[in-house]
Amino acid sequence: MFGNFYICNLFFNLKTLMENKQKVAFYTLGCKLNFSETSTISRLFNSEIYDSVSFDSQADIVVINTCTVTATADKKCRQIIRKAIKTSPYGIIVVIGCYAQLKPNQIAKIEGVDIILGTNEKLNIIEYLQKYEKQQSANIHSCETNEISEIFPAYSIADRTRSFLKIQDGCNYECSYCTIPMARGKSRNVSIDKIIEQVRNIAMADVKEIVLTGVNIGDFGYSSNETFLELIKKLDDISGIERYRISSIEPNLLTDEIIEFVGKSKKFVPHFHIPLQSGSDSILKLMSRRYNTQLFSKRVEKINNTIENVCIGVDVIVGFPSEEEAEFLETFNYLRDLNISYLHVFSYSERENTKSVDLPGKVSKADIQRRSKALHNLSATKKLNFYNKNLGTKKLVLFENHTLNKKLFGFTENYVKLEIDFDEKYKNQLINFELQNINKNGNVEGKIIEN
Repeated sequence: MFGNFYICNLFFNLKTLMENKQKVAFYTLGCKLNFSETSTISRLFNSEIYDSVSFDSQADIVVINTCTVTATADKKCRQIIRKAIKTSPYGIIVVIGCYAQLKPNQIAKIEGVDIILGTNEKLNIIEYLQKYEKQQSANIHSCETNEISEIFPAYSIADRTRSFLKIQDGCNYECSYCTIPMARGKSRNVSIDKIIEQVRNIAMADVKEIVLTGVNIGDFGYSSNETFLELIKKLDDISGIERYRISSIEPNLLTDEIIEFVGKSKKFVPHFHIPLQSGSDSILKLMSRRYNTQLFSKRVEKINNTIENVCIGVDVIVGFPSEEEAEFLETFNYLRDLNISYLHVFSYSERENTKSVDLPGKVSKADIQRRSKALHNLSATKKLNFYNKNLGTKKLVLFENHTLNKKLFGFTENYVKLEIDFDEKYKNQLINFELQNINKNGNVEGKIIEN
C-alpha cells in the first residue's frame, strides 16, 4: 500500500513539475551565424525548468535573434517582434542580436518588449531573466561597439543533417556600406582546440555535415595566433563527421594553399562561396573592398584549375551609389563571362553611420529592381548550366532530415540539389546517386545506386 502511495505521489510531483515548466520559444533572423548562436543559447535553458515550444505557440519567454544587414531586415525584425507580442501577450519578450546592439532604443519603442541584450550580453540571457522584473519600458543591456570583446563558442544542432559551427566573430574591415563591424565588433575567434572539442560533440549527435561560419572566417586566427589553413587541416582528420563546407570567404583571404588543400581533402567539399559585390573596379574602390576584379578572377581561375566540377557561388550588390548603367554593365558582363555556378543578388540598402550614406549618385528604386532582375536571370542560367554539366555523373548525396510534399531533398558535395520520392530510410543519410535529369522545379532527379 505504501509502495503504491509513493508511486502515486512521485507521479503527481512529476506531473506538477511538468505543468509548472516555463515555455520558451525562439525565432532567428539573418545569417547562419545567428542560427548557430540561437541554437547554443537555447541549450542554456535547462530542460528540467523550461519547455521549448514553437514560435507560433503562446510562451512564457520569447527570444528573438535579430539581423540588421539591410533596412528590409530591420523591418522584418520589427514585424516578428510585434507578432511575438501578439502571440504571447503575457510572456517576457527578449530581443538579442545585431539589431538589438545597433538600435536598442528603436526596439524599446515597441510596446511589449521587455529585455534587449547587445552582442556582449546575449550569452548571459538566463541571468538577465532571473533578475528581471516587469516594467513599463524595456530593460536595455548593451555596451559600446569598442567594448565588444566576448567570443562565445556556438553551433546549431536542431537539424541533425548539418550543423552551423561558429569559428569566428566580428570584422576588422571597414566596407563603406556595412554595419556588421559596429554590431559585432573587431575580429576574434574561437581557438582551434575549442573548435575540435565542439566538432566531437557535434559528431555524437549523428550530424553528417558541418558548415564553418562566422562574419569573416578567412580572418580566423587573428586573436589566437592561428590560421584558417591550420584549422581546416586539423578538422580534416577528426572522425565522426563525413564532410565540411566552408561558408562565405573573402577573395583576398582565400589563398592558393587553402584552395589546394580543399582540392585534395578527404572531407572538405568542392564548394566555395565568395563575395564579389561588384564587377566594376571603380565601385569596388568606393565600397572600400580589399581587392579588384583582377584578383577575383585569379581566385576563380585557381579554383577551377585545381578542383574538377567545383561549385562557386558569388555575392553581388546592385544599386550602390554612383553605379551608373556603365558600371552595372561592367558587373553584368564580368559575371556573365566568369566561370561560376550561381549568384546571391542583394539590393543596396542605405545604413546609418556608414560612409556610403554620403556618396553621390543615388540609384533609383526602379533601376535597382531592373538590375536585380537581370542578375537573378543570369544566376538562373549559370545554375542551370552547372546542373547540366553534372548530369550523367555519380555523386554522394546527403539527404535532409525533413520532407516537403512527400519529397526528400539533398545536396551533392558540389551543392547540386537533388529531389526524390520520400523514403524514411534515406533521411539524414549519405547515398550514392546517379544524376540523370532536371525537373520542372529546377532540382536534379536520378537513381540511387545501391551498394
